[in-house]
Amino acid sequence: MTGESTTPGPLAVSLAECKAQLRLERDDEDGTIAGFIRTAMALCEAFTGQWLITRDGRQRLGNNAGWQRITAQPVVAISGIESGGVALTSDAYETDVDAAGNGWVRLLTDVEAPLALFRAGLGDDWNAVPEPLRQGLIRLVVHLFTHRDAADAGPPPAAVTAMWRPWRRMRLN
Repeated sequence: MTGESTTPGPLAVSLAECKAQLRLERDDEDGTIAGFIRTAMALCEAFTGQWLITRDGRQRLGNNAGWQRITAQPVVAISGIESGGVALTSDAYETDVDAAGNGWVRLLTDVEAPLALFRAGLGDDWNAVPEPLRQGLIRLVVHLFTHRDAADAGPPPAAVTAMWRPWRRMRLN
């Protein structure tokens, strides 16, 4: 029952920013750097427990009648519930998004294999991502790029997690 993105979404930092930090002017490494940006974003989202760029998602729900949490955060909107590819009417469920960005769904009728459709993320583009998260992403991209062939690369710089830690959301399931 984990939330998954249905669209990849844009990058939270630009290729140009990372290339400037790496002092690269040529374009032959752009694909590699873009891959490292996507990797850094995935690691940041896993560490903080929040989606960086707002995008559509879906989550398989349990069949129970109690309130169920959308695992992606922060939830911006819950657009509906489907079962077997058919949208349920609004009298079959209730939704709530609290002030902390937690999305909640409660089924009011017996539904087989319900699927919640939602939108989640900190902002619509990289300008909405807090600067410490972005700087941590750039530092991690630089680390991954400069140590890509090293067997003894070691862990990422401690500054990366130090910048990300204030945005970390942890919860007990």
